[in-house]
Amino acid sequence: MHVMIFGCGFSGTAIAKAFAGNGVRISGTTRSADKMAALRQNGIEAFLFDGETVTDDLCRALGSVTHLVQSIAPGKGDPLLRLLDEDRASLPSSLEWIGYLSTVGVYGDHKGAWIDEETPCVPVSGRSKERLEAEAGWLAMGEACGVPAAVLRLSGIYGPGRNAFCNLDKGTARRLIKKDQVFNRIRVEDIGAATRFLSEHGLSGIYNVTDDRPGPPQDVIVEAARLMGVEPPPEQAFETAELTPMARSFYGENKRVSNAKLKAAGFEFAFPNYPMSLAQLWQDGRWRG
Repeated sequence: MHVMIFGCGFSGTAIAKAFAGNGVRISGTTRSADKMAALRQNGIEAFLFDGETVTDDLCRALGSVTHLVQSIAPGKGDPLLRLLDEDRASLPSSLEWIGYLSTVGVYGDHKGAWIDEETPCVPVSGRSKERLEAEAGWLAMGEACGVPAAVLRLSGIYGPGRNAFCNLDKGTARRLIKKDQVFNRIRVEDIGAATRFLSEHGLSGIYNVTDDRPGPPQDVIVEAARLMGVEPPPEQAFETAELTPMARSFYGENKRVSNAKLKAAGFEFAFPNYPMSLAQLWQDGRWRG
């Protein structure tokens, strides 16, 4: 097995760890030469990929890939799809499965209602519209090549080194209050496990990879503060808070995302809700990463 992860960052590294084992070759790309050492420390064969050209060594490595995971965010189209369409006649002949990491942002705003994979997508932001186009492109690519292609729609990602404890510790945590606002989340290790599960079962199509418990964002901060034994930051009204345009745009979408399809396929989440997940992170001391 040769797993190639394009855009091997926080989620990609968790996916690499989920696949790691005897006889498994794991490769990953990064845009930055500075990050190649970190990938190698995690047992990942590192390649540079700037989204525009495929180097000779990356091209050679692609030739033996059995499992391809695309985690790079689109920008005026999906960079890898564009290159495969333009510069490569087809995907590697050894390919057995494709995974594309997308976002629940493609659903847009559903005013707090429960939604699933059959819910029509009404993306609000330009980046979510591009994600939806990339999803369609990868599903079509898989169908054209006769290879199962799965789209993983991810909710807010957290895990060791990226969580409410870190924000409280750094003094950057904020308790923003917006009436009736809820978000889903997903522990990064569950992203890795779900990717491996879908590939092992040769599954294709769209799957929400998200927790069981959508809830107000301020509740996560309060729970993390309780576990740390510190005071949570004061409440701030969302309407008057200073936020970047991107941060404010996240609050423009309100929905409860169901993971029933992935569970029905047989997947079991290790971290199905944020209270037990935060407790585990705090107890084992790995919250700093």
